[in-house]
Amino acid sequence: MYAHAPIDFYFDFSSPYGYFAAEKIDALAEAHGRSVVWHPILLGVAFKHTGLQPLPAVPLKGAYSLHDMARTARYMELPYHQPSLFPIPTQHAARSFLWINDHNPARAREFALAAYRAYFVHDRNLSDQAVVLDIAAEVGVDKAALAAVLAGPEIRNRLAAEVDLALARGVFGSPYFIVDGEGFWGSDRLPQLERWLATGGF
Repeated sequence: MYAHAPIDFYFDFSSPYGYFAAEKIDALAEAHGRSVVWHPILLGVAFKHTGLQPLPAVPLKGAYSLHDMARTARYMELPYHQPSLFPIPTQHAARSFLWINDHNPARAREFALAAYRAYFVHDRNLSDQAVVLDIAAEVGVDKAALAAVLAGPEIRNRLAAEVDLALARGVFGSPYFIVDGEGFWGSDRLPQLERWLATGGF
């Protein structure tokens, strides 16, 4: 039934684990004959539903998580520099992704990876709309057209609807994958996801 179903990949641009997953998920899926549908979300909205808070704000767990982020990057052989502002609101990047994806999904992924690297490698502040517009322009997006879209209410409503749909599907974190109706939360679940694809489930 699910032999060719795509993997739904939910991510927040402020999530380091979302960054790690974004760098790996397409190649993993392709190796098993699957495609990936990318869905930007806002963790702040999810936290209101779950009662959770950003990891750095949690006693003991926060200090561990900062250490784990850098260690996970080394383990996954990805460049990483802890941003000076963390976490941050990322609605500008998420809205930009949606609009770019409507016109050119390949470029949208290029934008997503560029935005993640800008934040988690080069410490560029993705909460600044001007920075997001610059990153989009760097991957070939019409900066003026995107700026006009971000100024209007339609894309804001669109992202809100996308986040609501994600919550309705049980998504509460980043990264979150849904494959064959099965949810996997976290970049550390990529090996389990790969086994699922290889074996048809377990």
